[in-house]
Amino acid sequence: MSHPETILRTLDRYLTRPTRLILYGRAALSLGFQTPDPSFSSTLDVDAILPAAEMSLIEADDQFWEALENTNRDLEPSGLYITHLFCDDQIILSPNWLNSIIPISLPSLRHLRPFRPATGDLILTKMMRIDPQDRQDILFLLSTLPSPAADLFPLIETATLPPIPEIQEAFEANKQWLFSKL
Repeated sequence: MSHPETILRTLDRYLTRPTRLILYGRAALSLGFQTPDPSFSSTLDVDAILPAAEMSLIEADDQFWEALENTNRDLEPSGLYITHLFCDDQIILSPNWLNSIIPISLPSLRHLRPFRPATGDLILTKMMRIDPQDRQDILFLLSTLPSPAADLFPLIETATLPPIPEIQEAFEANKQWLFSKL
């Protein structure tokens, strides 16, 4: 079992009702694709996106926060964790990203409903930093698109960026790098 799957199955044990979690980062790459790179499974954490439109409900969902706390406590000795929960306005995404999320199939989950953003949106999230590993992940994601240039150009042009200069600068640099790969 991969690290992301271990984390999500532990979280599922503590949830008491259906709960959607939208993964991104390497956990989404590990669990959300038919033939992922084996290195994706060794990530020690699960990153998730919390839709801003749903934040009041999420913040009031005590069973989710308790399950998260219990999961991190149980997994602490192994070094696995869930701590990177970002509101969608804190990361780069397309304006309608939430309408295109894709379910992740993990058999036998009781309450957890994992999803991932569409592939183009996952690429956008990887453009927040200038990082060799993120760029390798982008190349993997590009290989899964039927028409990378046609699929990405509209997303890149309409992407919503957080008002953080470092993220905006990384996005511009990654955009030039990405265009050189297409």
